[in-house]
Amino acid sequence: MPDIGIVMRLLGLDPGLRATGWGVIEVTDGRLRHVANGTLHTRSTDPIGTRLAALYDGARTIIAAHAPDAAAIEETFVNRNPQSALRLGLARGVLLLAPVHAGLEVTEYAANRVKKSVVGVGHAAKAQIGMMVRTLLPQAEVDSEDAADALAVAICHAHYSQNRIVVLPPPKRRAGAGWRAR
Repeated sequence: MPDIGIVMRLLGLDPGLRATGWGVIEVTDGRLRHVANGTLHTRSTDPIGTRLAALYDGARTIIAAHAPDAAAIEETFVNRNPQSALRLGLARGVLLLAPVHAGLEVTEYAANRVKKSVVGVGHAAKAQIGMMVRTLLPQAEVDSEDAADALAVAICHAHYSQNRIVVLPPPKRRAGAGWRAR
């Protein structure tokens, strides 16, 4: 039986209220291919609800445009400023909700795990992450450090999910934005 080549499209998210990085990659037989990346921006002068809605709508647009099979998001690190930590938590919440509403499985990764899987060191600098992302995805034109971090999250998920990939029919996606009884 010929090898059909498993293709998995992954969305990586690096959450932030001001700037959220996103990146989409494909994994085929262990090889990585860049699909797209970018940064969602919100205005600090807008009310928090407006900013969160913009992040949610942006994530939904990315998911609709690139049809990922799964999503991964960076976990929140401990922040000294409680207000900043709360706002980051709110941003993460809507960024977790968008792929779940699209019927995607979402996996969370600690920042150190992402860095270690991409750079080999758990406390790598942003410049090192960007350099390794460009090395692993040479065709990618990365528009920001946030987008590079999001691609790193997707790469991390590709590394850790390779052991879990089983050939199954694609998951059924939920219609609409609401919950439905099964």
